Amino acid sequence: MTSANPEPPSSAPPLWPYCGHDATQEHPFGCYGIRVSGHTACLAHLDETDCGAYLATLAPGADIDHRSTPFTEDLLARLLDALRDPTTEHPRIGPARFDGASFTGPARFDETTFTHFASFDGATFTHAASFDRVTFAGLAAFNQTTFTYSVWFDGATFTGAAAFGRATFTGAAHFRVATFTGAVQFPGATFTRDVTFTAARFEAAQWLGPLVCGGAVKLDHAVFETPVTMMIAARALSLRRTRWAPSAALRLRYAEVDLAGAVMEYPVTVAAEPVPFTGLREVPLSEEVLAGRDVGVRVRNINGVDAAHLALTDVDLSECRFVGAVHLDQLRMDGRITFARPPIGWHRRGLMPLRWSRRRTLAEEHHWRAATVRQPAPGQEPSAHEWQPGPHHPDLSPTSSPETLAALYRQLRKTLEDGKNEPGAADFYYGECEMRRHDRTGTPWAERALLTTYWAVSGYGLRASRALASLAAAMIVTVAVTMLWGLPTQAPKTETTGRQVAAGQTLALTTGTPDPVNPTGPWGERVTTERFEKALSVMINSVIFRSSGQDPDHCRHLHRDDFPPRRTCPPWPRGPGRAQPRQTLTTTQSTERPQTSRSPGTEVIGALAPSRIPRRPRSAQR
Repeated sequence: MTSANPEPPSSAPPLWPYCGHDATQEHPFGCYGIRVSGHTACLAHLDETDCGAYLATLAPGADIDHRSTPFTEDLLARLLDALRDPTTEHPRIGPARFDGASFTGPARFDETTFTHFASFDGATFTHAASFDRVTFAGLAAFNQTTFTYSVWFDGATFTGAAAFGRATFTGAAHFRVATFTGAVQFPGATFTRDVTFTAARFEAAQWLGPLVCGGAVKLDHAVFETPVTMMIAARALSLRRTRWAPSAALRLRYAEVDLAGAVMEYPVTVAAEPVPFTGLREVPLSEEVLAGRDVGVRVRNINGVDAAHLALTDVDLSECRFVGAVHLDQLRMDGRITFARPPIGWHRRGLMPLRWSRRRTLAEEHHWRAATVRQPAPGQEPSAHEWQPGPHHPDLSPTSSPETLAALYRQLRKTLEDGKNEPGAADFYYGECEMRRHDRTGTPWAERALLTTYWAVSGYGLRASRALASLAAAMIVTVAVTMLWGLPTQAPKTETTGRQVAAGQTLALTTGTPDPVNPTGPWGERVTTERFEKALSVMINSVIFRSSGQDPDHCRHLHRDDFPPRRTCPPWPRGPGRAQPRQTLTTTQSTERPQTSRSPGTEVIGALAPSRIPRRPRSAQR
């Protein structure tokens, strides 16, 4: 009969009675296939008569042992037909051992029932393999199995443990709608292309991985009913509408994660793993299928997620879409979290060159701004000098509005504040104010005008350079206005007037300050070094020392310390018929307060010019 060539044997013979067919000097042991009971050859090397006789002895549910046997497509079909149950018309096999077997043609085990364990350890499938709707009632062992082409386990039921330790999947692997009742083990498994667990059910899986996948790991609509730890190094990880009834820990490398619509009833942690995963005996797993990719983890979408149960650690959120998530203010973000940045370089708004302020931004703001300016053009690759377009670019109707983005920034700001990330919270406050300033539907025009002024003057109170520039501009304008109109031509002098009273009576004085005279000459005469120095002094004292040194009012009340100590005049001599002389006293006082020492308790009422103080007659002095 037609036989397939077995794989080159090793230097040691197997532990079971082997076929030895096609032995050569280079391969002294020949075929390693286990001998069929009562024969000296394996099933593949039996002659047609012996093979037919052996298959005729098989019945549904029989035990089979074909370790290291090479199978062609025809030989496998004849074997399964011999084990087909007439009631169900599907093959039914008892304990099955296909360890080390090689399947050179398409291997179709569809709808087969393994009532006991099924071992394919070390087997090689050089063509497509199909295990659709297969039932594994016991252990399903595929350790170190090699699948060269695609393999399907769609609708398969693993009642016992499913072991795929160090298995190699060169083609795509499909486990759609599969049910794993027992443990699931993929330690050291390598997937070159995508592996799909869509709508799979994991009832007792505590570990998923560690595994390495050069494509995408798809767990959309999958259900985990026990606490699970997932260790996956893959190009992408799709978890759309995945449900975790208990808690879960996702330790990832290289992956772009999509969590849209995921259901979390207990805390779920998504964290980046800094070092390669280790397999058996703590040996690091090979990551050659992911060579050249960034080892970091990037979360792309959490739309529809209840973020109250989600914790992110050391992940990249620069392209993450938050719209549609609930309880974002309770999202946990720890470690190094990366957000998108505005475009780099300068751009023009009209004739004015502008540069975007460096801050943390959301991907949705990029999408909205790119759609607003309609750059880049559809089909054009965006550059670092432009806002990154969204999936609906340049259509604005499905793009998030500024009002929605302001709410996102507000909730995420609280998240960062709770995590003690004050710089990040400040950036999100800036983003919230920006979106409110651009919101023409939910923000009144007066508030938008105030926000625009606040943005221009100080960057919403977060840009020190802009605030200092505004202060410097205000100081320059103040100095200029003070020089041109604020300083009088001459400093006003205070005048004190009064009447002479009788000796022993209180001297009453009236103090007045004339109105300052504003400059009226040409502007060129007002701009002088003296006026500039005085205006600069007034401005610096007002801004820094909070005291201008100038009187803002035209009428200034006279303080008692502005006068020298009171002098008591002796009484005038009185006599019959002598009238008290009356004199008008006028004193001139500078606006500067005299720096004279006075004795404690001295009350100052007025100051008289010494030349005008009347002298008593000498007769009165005697």
